[in-house]
Amino acid sequence: MTAMGALAEITLRGLAGRRRLVLMILLAALPVIVALLLRLAGGRGDAPEIIDALLIRTVLPLVALVIGTAAIGSEIDDGTAVFVLLKPIPRWRTALVKSAVASGLTLILVVPPVLLTGLLVAGFGSGGLATTFGYALATMAGGIAYACAFTALGAMTSRALIIGLGYVLLWEGALAGILEGTRFLSVRQGTLGLAAALTGERRDEALAPVVAVAILAGVTLVAYGLTTRALQRFQVRAGD
Repeated sequence: MTAMGALAEITLRGLAGRRRLVLMILLAALPVIVALLLRLAGGRGDAPEIIDALLIRTVLPLVALVIGTAAIGSEIDDGTAVFVLLKPIPRWRTALVKSAVASGLTLILVVPPVLLTGLLVAGFGSGGLATTFGYALATMAGGIAYACAFTALGAMTSRALIIGLGYVLLWEGALAGILEGTRFLSVRQGTLGLAAALTGERRDEALAPVVAVAILAGVTLVAYGLTTRALQRFQVRAGD
């Protein structure tokens, strides 16, 4: 196994701790349960609204927050980050592995519930499939952006979980309905804008597809750069 492969395996084992993983699975399963109950009750509901409210606005950022901040932050807290950084792997590659593992685990936990929820609510018709897979693709892009951003936050501060929660609840939650400018600095709005473009929805508040893609790509790249920079600075402090 290569050094990067070993690092990915170590990171995945650390993130897939039994208690954390069970809690994330239960959280991700809630929208599916709601959709199933709605289906059994004979209602169809509005798939975009349900996926938006339960998954993109709630489950996706919270799962990415818990996973992302722990990818590096937990190793810094327990002191094992020093041993990881002593491995003969460039810091940019370490940042890439950490971000990729956090993103992959986030998508594994969130994308299947999006598919199941969409199919249960919208059905298997052409319209239902288009809506479901459009939101699934948008969730993948948003999940990667969220996970990379929270991985960077975990590398930069020991209060990453609190700061990330404040961003999700205050910036993307409370302020989003008050300050229109927050849409252009919001992973959630970027995800919803991309979903609207992929599904053909017409929403007045949705960001243009180019803007949505630019936001998600920009957050991912900037977050990766910040993670790399944080690991490089940590190495210098450890050497001192």
